[in-house]
Amino acid sequence: MSANVEMINALEILEKEKNIPREVIIDKIKETLTIACKNAFGRTDNISVTIDPDTCEYHIIAAKQVVEVVEDPAVEISLAKAQEFDGHLKVGEIYFEEIKSLDFGRIAASAARNTLINALSKEESKAIYDEYIAKQHQIVTGVIQRKMRNSISVNLGNTEAILSDKEQIAEENYKTGDRYKFYITDVKKNKKEQAKIFVSRTHPELVRCLFEQEVAEIRDGIVEIKSIAREAGKRTKMAVLTNDEDVDAVGACVGMNGTRVNAVVEELHDEKIDIINWDENPARLIENALSPAKVISVVADSEDKSAKVIVPDYQLSLAIGREGQNARLAAKLTGYKIDIKSETQARESGDFPGLEDEYYDDEEYYDDVEFDSDVEEVSEDNE
Repeated sequence: MSANVEMINALEILEKEKNIPREVIIDKIKETLTIACKNAFGRTDNISVTIDPDTCEYHIIAAKQVVEVVEDPAVEISLAKAQEFDGHLKVGEIYFEEIKSLDFGRIAASAARNTLINALSKEESKAIYDEYIAKQHQIVTGVIQRKMRNSISVNLGNTEAILSDKEQIAEENYKTGDRYKFYITDVKKNKKEQAKIFVSRTHPELVRCLFEQEVAEIRDGIVEIKSIAREAGKRTKMAVLTNDEDVDAVGACVGMNGTRVNAVVEELHDEKIDIINWDENPARLIENALSPAKVISVVADSEDKSAKVIVPDYQLSLAIGREGQNARLAAKLTGYKIDIKSETQARESGDFPGLEDEYYDDEEYYDDVEFDSDVEEVSEDNE
């Protein structure tokens, strides 16, 4: 295999595997050859380097003045020697001498090679940083590579990412070779200008991105994810809004026979996902957020972001959820502090207005929700 063919193959590998543009690689090779000339001959002001990007054929030319007596061989050539190549040359004219790489010498060539390696390494680091800074706040697929003391190294294909302890789902048992989808939370540079990529399995936005992948209506902007509250590995609540009255936002996210939501649930290893309709009225939104529990009454105060909720006695534990999870997620989802009481508790305390003595029939629960007439749009900040 010729040297040119080897260089072409090397360029293609660097382009495809290292994501370094060919023109950048060519420029770095030119710089390296120039440095080799500097190391070998002490100067480069009379040196020009050309490389054909298609054939990788390169030429190093030194412009030398024709003189009777050579005082500086780096920039001068004797008349006698010059006329060996061109008999028409005269004193004072310029002879363009091609320099072969063999003329560099072992030390100069070695220094140039090290310079090229370092330069390409920096370009590779820059390419990786640029690639992943563009992917920040998106999801990527990675493979568990090795466990470290306080984190896990994740192989992303062309680089590694860091999955810290706090970004790991407790219920997931990460094993070497396991493949997961990760949310890129941050991309930084270390002291060596190398990219440091941080990923998460617990971030609420991971759920958003997974649904964007599964639901065409979300990608097209027909369905909008307004708010997400998540306790990673256990349960997520997500509020969605349709921008097309002919499209059911919740139905689009669930998919036929649950195919879409099940794909997300499978990726999150059976994490429960509640999908509810977003409502600009905070009271209705809070009612939806407490699903699957039924609600008798909601009084929302938009000024201090608080709400009082009454549920049937037998729905209290469902509304609160195990260890308070359902109520906690509803509060995160809506941005409201939610005080939940059973119907009996509300009657006894007298804190909740609007309760009459008659019993509310199950079918009438959704007709008896009360709303604050001065409520404003609910905050979407779930963090």
